[in-house]
Amino acid sequence: QVQLVESGGGLVPAGGSLRLSCAASGIIFSVKTMGWYRQAPGKQRELVAAISSDGSTNYADSGKGRFTISRDNAKKTVYLQMNSLKPEDTAVYYCNARDWKSSYWGQGVQVTVSS
Repeated sequence: QVQLVESGGGLVPAGGSLRLSCAASGIIFSVKTMGWYRQAPGKQRELVAAISSDGSTNYADSGKGRFTISRDNAKKTVYLQMNSLKPEDTAVYYCNARDWKSSYWGQGVQVTVSS
């Protein structure tokens, strides 16, 4: 059974930082592309950042220079370090694991940035 469990969300003032974690089980973590997505109220889910099995990364323009995605294959965990947070970063953040044939989602974690 595949499980992706996010943690680290919360309420933070503008300019603050949060570190999200996503612990995976039930998958061969090292071969998966891991991603963080977010969905704000009334908006579509969007990619925040992704990291492939070889460690290459890509970021949405909104997070470039502020967010850093990383992974620890030994711990089967992916992280999203978010700095200089803005109120527009407020959303539910979801972890995703995917390969050529499957895609899995976590339950999401709320991030709220107060102005």
